[in-house]
Amino acid sequence: MQLKQAIKLMLLSTLAFACMNGAVKYLDNIGAFQIVFFRSLGSLFFTFPFLLKNKISIIGNNQKLLILRGVVGLTSMALFFMSTKYLPIGTAVSLRYLAPIFAAIFAILILKEKIFPLQWVFFILAFLGVVILKGFDSNLDTYGLIIILISALFSGLVYIIISKMGKSEHPVVVVNYFMVISALVGGLASINSWVTPVGLQWVFLASLGVFGYFGQLLMTKAFQNAQTNQVAPIKYVEVIFTLILGVTIFGEFYPFWSLFGILLIIVSLIANIIYKDKKTKELALNNPKK
Repeated sequence: MQLKQAIKLMLLSTLAFACMNGAVKYLDNIGAFQIVFFRSLGSLFFTFPFLLKNKISIIGNNQKLLILRGVVGLTSMALFFMSTKYLPIGTAVSLRYLAPIFAAIFAILILKEKIFPLQWVFFILAFLGVVILKGFDSNLDTYGLIIILISALFSGLVYIIISKMGKSEHPVVVVNYFMVISALVGGLASINSWVTPVGLQWVFLASLGVFGYFGQLLMTKAFQNAQTNQVAPIKYVEVIFTLILGVTIFGEFYPFWSLFGILLIIVSLIANIIYKDKKTKELALNNPKK
């Protein structure tokens, strides 16, 4: 029962994130930093009341890491929003999911962790998917591709910072820092390029924080109700939902090789999650703590 509940929660989470992606794509005439501002401001309406109601310290325990996580996360988010101006939304979301590869590299360099040999095969296959995407789709914007890859790199660094923090910080405190920093920087950076929203744009801007917050909340609850390897692969359904939105609403066209490249990226990364979890459990069984 818990597994079924976790799967439902994760599917709803991916749908929420896909809707947020669609809203970002709809706001194509509004700058990335202005979108960051509204995305963050909307989430703060949920995070601040939660922390105050539950009497959780807003300041946190490790301010330096919290600020660093906020700055790095802001950079990744802003670059992702920028990339949607140049790439089909489904492609941008797929390439952002290369973050675990960069996280693995950072884990080796910073945390001195080891990567299982077969994981490198999965990572190479995922990057091969990127090569196929660019090599066979002449319409794929190079500038957009570079931006989204840098976004994925910073997203991978976020994983390392959170891992470094461990369980010393409440998850909502971490998110709150991220949103406060993003709202401040996004607001200041968008002053000179501010575009006054009109009509439905207000609705879509307001929805960014709502979809983002509940997507994160539902995903967290899903991981609490089942093992990581059981629900983590479902996260990639976000790509499918986003692709459907891109085709049906925004009239995007994905050539066969683009779809093949996206599929290769997703399958490789899902295989990495399952394999890593399996090997980690085997090591735990073979090397129990004395």
